[in-house]
Amino acid sequence: MNKIDKIYEGKAKILYTTQDPDLLIQYFKDDATAFNAAKKGTIHEKGIMNNRIAAKIFEYLAGCGIPTHFERQLSDREMLIKKVSIVPLEVIVRNRAAGTLCRLLGLAEGAALACPTLEFCYKNDALGDPLVNEYHIRALGLATDEEMTKISGLALSINGHLQAFFRKLNIELIDFKLEFGRAKGDIILADEISPDTCRLWELGTGEKLDKDRFRRDLGNIEEAYQEVLRRVSA
Repeated sequence: MNKIDKIYEGKAKILYTTQDPDLLIQYFKDDATAFNAAKKGTIHEKGIMNNRIAAKIFEYLAGCGIPTHFERQLSDREMLIKKVSIVPLEVIVRNRAAGTLCRLLGLAEGAALACPTLEFCYKNDALGDPLVNEYHIRALGLATDEEMTKISGLALSINGHLQAFFRKLNIELIDFKLEFGRAKGDIILADEISPDTCRLWELGTGEKLDKDRFRRDLGNIEEAYQEVLRRVSA
């Protein structure tokens, strides 16, 4: 499968068309951003690590019956994916309080939540990806009620599967971001799942194994990503 035309470049990935109109190549970059791109940098070989981690997780979720855009890993930095029309929402699943939730609700970092919590953000860089509710989504025509029911159900199901997956690796899944796309009339998981999109804490110690090490200048960023890759590949 060969790259033909670049059709999209985002903060962390580039998408290329292929000779199959239904398939794209997703290329993972080393660029790192935080705080709506207010902070920028590079994490050495992040694209390689995230591509491998995401491939392992997509394979696991497919085995759990979750529909995804993942077809197969092509190279260190590339995976073959189904072409989708992205639903312009970031879906955030939270198991413990961290990040924005602490600032919004005055919760201590790591505070337990009574149940997994879903948040929706409108994917719009100019507006800073604002938090929206299902009424906003309906009013703006971002997704239908039927699609939102499917998205919410899939997000919670993915959360349960990933909590179990990471727990076996001695990692706690604190929260994570998902994106979904429309493919031939169905809603499927898209984008990536990696230390860029998840908060992953070492069980017992709370050591951060994710992009918070970049956001908060904690150091040992590459080592944290490498450790996650080592565990998911074991």
